Amino acid sequence: MKSQKWEDLEVPLSKPILETLKVQNFQTMTPVQTACIPLLLKGKDVAAEAVTGSGKTLAFLIPMLEMLQRREDGWKKLEIGSIIVSPTRELATQINEVLANFLIRIPTLKQVLLVGGTTVDEDVIKLKNGANIIVATPGRLEDILSNCKDINLASSVKALELLVLDEADRLLDLGFTATINTILSYLPRLRRTGLFSATQTKELQQLIRAGLRNPVVVSVKEKASTSTPSMLINSCVIVTAENKLATMYNFIKKKGTDLKYMIFFSTCACVDYFSHVLKMLFQSSNIFALHGKMKDKRYKIFEQFRSSDNGLLLCTDVMARGVDIPEVDWVLQYDPPSNASSFVHRCGRTARIGNEGNALLFLLESEDAYIDFIRRNQKVDLNKIELELPTSVVKCLKVMRSIQQSDRLIFDKANRAFVSYIQAYQKHECSLILRLKDLNLGKVAMGFGLLKMPRMPELKKQDTSLFQDPAVDVNSIAYKDKQRESKRLEKLKIFRQTGIWPTKNKRPAKQTEPWSETKKKKLDTKDKRNKRKEKKALTGPVKKKRKKVCQEDIEELAKDIALMKKLKKKKVIQVIP
Repeated sequence: MKSQKWEDLEVPLSKPILETLKVQNFQTMTPVQTACIPLLLKGKDVAAEAVTGSGKTLAFLIPMLEMLQRREDGWKKLEIGSIIVSPTRELATQINEVLANFLIRIPTLKQVLLVGGTTVDEDVIKLKNGANIIVATPGRLEDILSNCKDINLASSVKALELLVLDEADRLLDLGFTATINTILSYLPRLRRTGLFSATQTKELQQLIRAGLRNPVVVSVKEKASTSTPSMLINSCVIVTAENKLATMYNFIKKKGTDLKYMIFFSTCACVDYFSHVLKMLFQSSNIFALHGKMKDKRYKIFEQFRSSDNGLLLCTDVMARGVDIPEVDWVLQYDPPSNASSFVHRCGRTARIGNEGNALLFLLESEDAYIDFIRRNQKVDLNKIELELPTSVVKCLKVMRSIQQSDRLIFDKANRAFVSYIQAYQKHECSLILRLKDLNLGKVAMGFGLLKMPRMPELKKQDTSLFQDPAVDVNSIAYKDKQRESKRLEKLKIFRQTGIWPTKNKRPAKQTEPWSETKKKKLDTKDKRNKRKEKKALTGPVKKKRKKVCQEDIEELAKDIALMKKLKKKKVIQVIP
């Protein structure tokens, strides 16, 4: 589908919209905008699938604003004409900002952002000051619709014209199905609905059937039949586990620290730990860390990175969807994502709306099969590159181990990061090709710069002989926080006296019983289970008795049908008391 000019639309756009598009330098429409805008303006429900970074936001914002402007009676102070539901507060905030640019020239409409991080009371005040468009995360919107007594938002949505579910597949992935159904129950059925996503799933098809009426399905594919933007260069590099950090460090140093990088890790604990490491390696650079467990700090850090000209943002897949950050030069995937679709979304943080971008995936030697898997599963060809063997391996290892020894808090973070990485690897969706048994966990531990191998069940049958123990007394590593260190020393003293580490909630010791009794109980349970099966097999399935229908019931039903026919022909007047 060829790009068109905004003026060429079959349904002409209003002057404020065209002026804003010109100021924001949106000269032509993207394929998804060309397909969706006319359909929504004609009053159709739309379910759109398009690759990430293809301009889906304007595809629903522009028709929404046109629809709201065309209302003859105008909108009351608190009368909601449109609701946009987004999976994360970062994405909701971003949509709200784009919308604000248009409302500068449309002063008759007011917008409100409803997301976590603020109190419900603050949101109520914003709503009472006036709202015609709500941009919200599902949890906060459901809370205000269902539980808020200070404002009756349910009555304010009766005239709703358009509901937008943005990144709908992500909404379902995050477990918001019940929440979305609750929100839908409060909204009028005579409304338009737009559902936008990057991928189509079975769950999404169910939502389309439940929430949309005879929708037009729009699927915008790239010419090359790829799931990633056409201007994106996808590469991968094979590294050894102990050299992984040093390889990435050398790569960033060579490309330059004056660029913007997004670095994806598999777990929150890895983000926490490696943010400390990279702050020591790139002391003059801006280092940001963001993951799903940061509730209140997340938005502030996100905004700092967005407004920064350069820097490194370490994150989990919470930042993989929909978020538009200006001029991200490189997306670095330090670990393969937990599922195949997340690979596409991660890469899509660069090469937004026709801009050039680069993505690099770091794979271990045992993960080589992932290249072919992504090509087959997501239709993404990875350009395999070779990087020079890093000379900074010793430097990186020294930094990791020295910062752990300087503060026990970082020592704890390093161990948690390693444990979480192993556990995430074991639960990986692609466990047939990314197998824990294929990893050399001794080398992996060296890649984390551990001072000591932690105790965990996954290590029992693994070869860790290549781990080089630095012979550091880890009990001597102190917390910088004096209060925390004081408590640790007290526990250490008890441990040295008793040989048992004191815990807050110590489980009572399980009472032992003779082996003969344990075996007898198991046999009794098994015997009872077999008897139930035998009884069920003899009696067969229990059939429910059908209720007999008498002649009187049949006659009464016939009278009701006759009365209904007369009502339809208006021969009988129905009186409602």
